[in-house]
Amino acid sequence: MIAALLGDTKPVRAETISGSVPEIDALAVRVVVDSYQFAVAPSRTQEGLEIQHFGWGIRKDSPPHRTLVSEFGLAMHVESRRGTQTHNALVDFGFTPEALINNTELLGIDPSLLDALVLSHGHYDHFGGLVGFLQKHKPRLKPKLPLYVGGEDCFCSRQWTGPPVRGDFGALDRQALKDANLSVTYAEGLSLVADHGFTTGQIGLRSFEKLLSPTAMKIGVDGGLGCYAETLPENERTQTLVPDQFRHEIATGFNLKGKGLVLLTSCSHRGVVNAIKQERKSTSTMSFRCTAQVNRSTIRPGRKCPGRYCAPTPAPVSCSPEQRICGWFGASLGPMPARAQKYLGPVGTVSV
Repeated sequence: MIAALLGDTKPVRAETISGSVPEIDALAVRVVVDSYQFAVAPSRTQEGLEIQHFGWGIRKDSPPHRTLVSEFGLAMHVESRRGTQTHNALVDFGFTPEALINNTELLGIDPSLLDALVLSHGHYDHFGGLVGFLQKHKPRLKPKLPLYVGGEDCFCSRQWTGPPVRGDFGALDRQALKDANLSVTYAEGLSLVADHGFTTGQIGLRSFEKLLSPTAMKIGVDGGLGCYAETLPENERTQTLVPDQFRHEIATGFNLKGKGLVLLTSCSHRGVVNAIKQERKSTSTMSFRCTAQVNRSTIRPGRKCPGRYCAPTPAPVSCSPEQRICGWFGASLGPMPARAQKYLGPVGTVSV
């Protein structure tokens, strides 16, 4: 139905996984864009993880010219290796193309080597940098580079309804994706990403976490922007504006040999625990590792984190600079522990 509505945009369905998820030998996760950076944080090795920080951008033979741009938003680069095969993906794209382009260049990320793009959910601080990045690098990108999204409501125009100011929160430009020769790929279930990774698909609400929604979705298409009502639940099709349920939100995972699962949750509006439960429901993975933060306490009395490492936070409605790969709870969890040990600095790379 979606393909018929969208005409020659031709979205495709992601390759589903019916058995075990792929196992990889090595993984490097780099935070490309985040809310802040601490330029003097030292690189280190901790519990088998090699943690590298970019610093100032200082070179041995010349003074600094530019450095990383920090902004409210998130973008990550993932490099995975299995045998002699290396794959690269971008997960989310920050708030502006200026930050994404600047930071990918400084970090030496080659757009021509990208095998996949993944959008965790349809919030501007996660897709705002994408179109400008595509326009700049289109000649270098692989033809029909897949962009994985969790469903049609990822394209809905949104209104910000949380603090401090309400207003237009934008929409993902479908025509720009077509112009960039991307293959828009719907990953509504457990799906393979660039042969090495996978998406959880849409995340069910199975835990004690309660969805908190800082946005509302505008139903329909206006000027080529928005989502097609015919693809949404029947009770929403005739509405003008509905609270965002984040049905389209997805997490991205990798099954790392000898370590277990690494799950990139981004904002987790539907909850980190729910994302883990969704993955386990689909893959039966028993070992879980979170590469952003560590907290060895329970999430709250009687609420144990379902993985080896997990990172609760009190942030109520959107991504905090303290939570990036796994560790932001967009859901309501009640009282949180006051301290968590951070694995990953504001902008850095974790290799495992």
